[in-house]
Amino acid sequence: MNPQLSAVAFALCTALLSAPANLVCAQPAPTPASGIDRSAIDPSVRPQDDLFRHVNGRWLQRTPIPADRPAVSASSEIQDKTQAQLRALIEAAAADAGDPQARQIGDLYASFADEDAIEKAGLQPLAAELAAIDAVARPDQLGALMARLTRLGVAMPFAMYVGQDARQATRYVPYLTQSGLGLPDRDYYLVGDDVRFKAAREAYVRYLATLLRLSGDADEAQTLLSAQAVLGLETELARAQWSGVENRDPVRTYTLLDAAGLAKLAPAIGWTSLLGEAGLAGKGDAFVVRQPSYVAAVGALATTAELPAWKAYARTHLLHAYAPYLGRAFVDARFAFVGTALTGTPQNRPRWQRGIALVQDALGDALGRLYVERHFPAEHKARMERLVAALLAAYKSSIDELDWMSPATRREAQAKLATFSPKIGYPKRWVDYRTLKIVRGDLVGNVKRTRVFEAAREVAKLGGPVDRDEWHMTPQTVNAYYSATGNEIVFPAAILQPPYFDANADDAVNFGAIGAVIGHEISHGFDDKGSQYDGQGNLRDWWSADDRARFTTRTRVLVAQYAAFVPVPGYTLNGALTLGENIADNAGLAIAYKAWRTTLGGKPSPVIDGLSGDERFFYGYAQLRRGKARDEALLRQIKSDPHSPNEFRVTGSVRNHPAFYSTFDVKPGDKMYLAPQDRVSIW
Repeated sequence: MNPQLSAVAFALCTALLSAPANLVCAQPAPTPASGIDRSAIDPSVRPQDDLFRHVNGRWLQRTPIPADRPAVSASSEIQDKTQAQLRALIEAAAADAGDPQARQIGDLYASFADEDAIEKAGLQPLAAELAAIDAVARPDQLGALMARLTRLGVAMPFAMYVGQDARQATRYVPYLTQSGLGLPDRDYYLVGDDVRFKAAREAYVRYLATLLRLSGDADEAQTLLSAQAVLGLETELARAQWSGVENRDPVRTYTLLDAAGLAKLAPAIGWTSLLGEAGLAGKGDAFVVRQPSYVAAVGALATTAELPAWKAYARTHLLHAYAPYLGRAFVDARFAFVGTALTGTPQNRPRWQRGIALVQDALGDALGRLYVERHFPAEHKARMERLVAALLAAYKSSIDELDWMSPATRREAQAKLATFSPKIGYPKRWVDYRTLKIVRGDLVGNVKRTRVFEAAREVAKLGGPVDRDEWHMTPQTVNAYYSATGNEIVFPAAILQPPYFDANADDAVNFGAIGAVIGHEISHGFDDKGSQYDGQGNLRDWWSADDRARFTTRTRVLVAQYAAFVPVPGYTLNGALTLGENIADNAGLAIAYKAWRTTLGGKPSPVIDGLSGDERFFYGYAQLRRGKARDEALLRQIKSDPHSPNEFRVTGSVRNHPAFYSTFDVKPGDKMYLAPQDRVSIW
């Protein structure tokens, strides 16, 4: 991705009002490309009936889902390109003896590639953890065991992490949140008569029994009984867990307790030992518990559930977490469950790609530094900063024009928008891995040490100032995010590739694509969840009651709209679970369109490749979301992911946008038509 400077200059000239005209437009620019993949368009489908399939129909027909993937999309295609770039960087790092972090990257990747050493080591690298599980003799010892395994990246009933205090965003606090299920969502356990969920439970029991057998238990009948006991224990955990919709409520999921409060909530858990093992002893006496009733239920299960069931649970979860780094039998067993049973994927990814994923997880910033140096020119960062500024300006104007918000709340909204912190490309400071020990030939040891290193790095934040420059994604990640406590929007370098962003393309398609992504992330600050945080990142109600009621009325319509979509026969979307992302899609599209039209300054957009500027804007939006997935993967997404599947992200957004109707002359009787009174416009 090395665009010509002239193409960049043209796009900056037309798109970015803040850029000095004498700098941006000094040289004549070539005619830009439309940015639309016309070979993907299916002319047999009218845009008025299905914009997603009109724009992407032929791509959907000609693009198979690879055997090693649960889905394929525009994002995965960019990831494939990025993976190839990362592989070259890693291989070069392996030969760089002068850079210590480059050597760490090369040694870690080499340890993953050395399958002979992995097979020879067997389970010996996990001997200490397996012995610790076997040594548990009383329920009050479970807490320390949970903390020890959590630090090693093993899913236990509680997940613990350090984050900004949602009520006091200038400090860090430890959070406790529900975790520990081997199936994707509580519904997989609790919806007993569903054929797909029943099959998933049966596959899970077989997998757990296989893990126990591979770890040395030769009694097949006993392994099956132990696996069923684990399923039974997890079913009780699932019964106590809060739903995905409940977990979206930032007020309900905030309970501040001290150590005495934790002990009172769940006295059977040895909290002193747990906190000591987690490295939290002496690190303050404030803990945010996200689901208090669940913590109490786990405390009760510590004494009512059989201890052998708990030990089998810990053993299988440890083996599951480290199966990708053990011998082939463990790797194959894990993939047969996680890959095939849960997502319908018939084939595992090539080992080199899995090795890159490990380096990403363990040494993400070190690899990111190499990626940015090689693949992210400074002009890309500058252009993105100006694009973000254009979207923020459009949002500011939009807030001023809201007809449903009172002046007092509008002033608060503007104050929050003014404090947004955009982060583009890469962080100001990189994580320092110099104290992390990486050893060739010791894969499991490397994984354990990297996870303990990261856990210690998080705990070390407690008591110190909040680092407002910290990133929670690496630059090579094809994604973006908004943080409510940080009040920040973050766009990693790797997302700036076609079809998200095309430096050689006309502004219309770029605003429809990356502009809508920028607008989406800004909008998260004002969705049903983000709107409960103020500009300093504190959970505070800054709305009037009437304004909140009007906002809720509009969002309730979106819930109903998306709940009518059926991605898999027999399974509808959960409009409440996906509401935040759907609001952000709705508003992001509207703000991107407004920002693009503003840059035109009242002049018409050129017709390119027979498409008007408005057509290219909406084509760019639909092209951005091209993708398809296996039914098993879609079901998992429906139950556990707050994002709607790509097809419905397009359909659900554009049919609420007035310009879609005027651009394509959408009328009553067209399949995408919504009556004006049924359309939702929020921001």
